[in-house]
Amino acid sequence: MVTLKYGNTNTYLIQGSSGSLLVDTDYAGTLPAFYKALKAKDIRVKEIDYVMVTHYHPDHMGLISELMEQGVKLLLLDVQKDHVHYSDHIFARDRIKTAPIDESRAAVISCEESRDFLRKHGISGQIVHTPSHSQDSVSLVLDDGSCFVGDLEPFEYIGLYADSTGLQQDWDRLLSFDPATIFFAHRPAQSIK
Repeated sequence: MVTLKYGNTNTYLIQGSSGSLLVDTDYAGTLPAFYKALKAKDIRVKEIDYVMVTHYHPDHMGLISELMEQGVKLLLLDVQKDHVHYSDHIFARDRIKTAPIDESRAAVISCEESRDFLRKHGISGQIVHTPSHSQDSVSLVLDDGSCFVGDLEPFEYIGLYADSTGLQQDWDRLLSFDPATIFFAHRPAQSIK
């Protein structure tokens, strides 16, 4: 696993034995910084097979269209399909020129199918729907104990919310996989073992 930090969002490249998966991107307009981060790690865009986002907020999916134009395939979870264009109006409002995502070119799978899909690319793990942050939020849990949760609030924050039922359910689901390290999009990684 390679951590790429080139803006406000931590992104992660998972390298399997027969494929790779980029988890999250940063805001639209950060492509030059992304290239620089890749170069620092001696990685080329053509070495990235798939990109998935933990959710379709603008600071997580801003480079998807540009990466797809370079041959990176979008892995889209079925629970995310209705949210792919959530950020289009934000980019338009901010006058950031970026093409909308063409989801017709995506590989669409369910969370239940994710383990088989990842296995075909030499990655051991699965994708879990964790909707307490947003309805389209998903987390990637690898069998090696790595857990990528995007903007999911840390589990120690559960008691701070008046209605923390959804957050509690998400963490109960994730902790059932016995993760060792939680990788957040905007916080340092947290060891829980």
